[in-house]
Amino acid sequence: MLTIKDLAVSIEGVDTPIIKGFSLEVKPGEVHAIMGPNGSGKSTLAYVLAGRDGYEITGGSITFDGQDLLELEPEERAAAGIFLAMQYPVEIPGVANSYFLRQALNALKKARGEPEVSAADFIKRLRAKAEEIGIRQEFFKRDVNAGFSGGEKKRNEILQLAMLEPKLCILDETDSGLDIDALRTVSDGVNAMRSPDRAMIVITHYQRLLDYIVPDHVHVMADGVIRKSGGKELAFELEKQGYEGLLGPVARGAEA
Repeated sequence: MLTIKDLAVSIEGVDTPIIKGFSLEVKPGEVHAIMGPNGSGKSTLAYVLAGRDGYEITGGSITFDGQDLLELEPEERAAAGIFLAMQYPVEIPGVANSYFLRQALNALKKARGEPEVSAADFIKRLRAKAEEIGIRQEFFKRDVNAGFSGGEKKRNEILQLAMLEPKLCILDETDSGLDIDALRTVSDGVNAMRSPDRAMIVITHYQRLLDYIVPDHVHVMADGVIRKSGGKELAFELEKQGYEGLLGPVARGAEA
């Protein structure tokens, strides 16, 4: 589904690379966790996959479902099935959640040459998805993320995920700022989306999220590349040793 080969990325106008030869293959049905200290390049990777402006690709390639991802605009990547749940979800005052979700869903369908969803069918689907992941219907009328708590913002992103049903879900520090109850609710929503046809990349600092969203593969990233990969047990090893204990000086940004 997703193949990244020797990817190198810098911020536009800055010579120092953030990602320095990153490679990863993600197959349908797999959940990959990417862990690493601050500044390791995790969020940069998420932004590059989604097509965010401000980054320069200086080497390597990314292929998604047989397409050159780097040739696609952000909206084309979304239509192809890529969804990014951001660490800090954007607030959109004046735009109701239900309106935003229906417009987003129908925009995807239009881009794919599919018929749009009627208002009645949309509301029926929205209510069903909200019930599945424990979202109250009062969210539908509220402005997108405006005045939401951290946990509410993350729940709202999982509702977006459930409604849009992407092929590749990228969760950038979804556990950030969540209490234990919100973490369970969000994780339950993510787990409900797991399927043989959908892949996930879960970016996190901490092992605790992986107690709830159990990954197939864990990768430890530092200084712009994957330094170590393994199964879910690698997250427990990291929890015991810390990044520097597991990786040595490179965890502080030194060259390997």
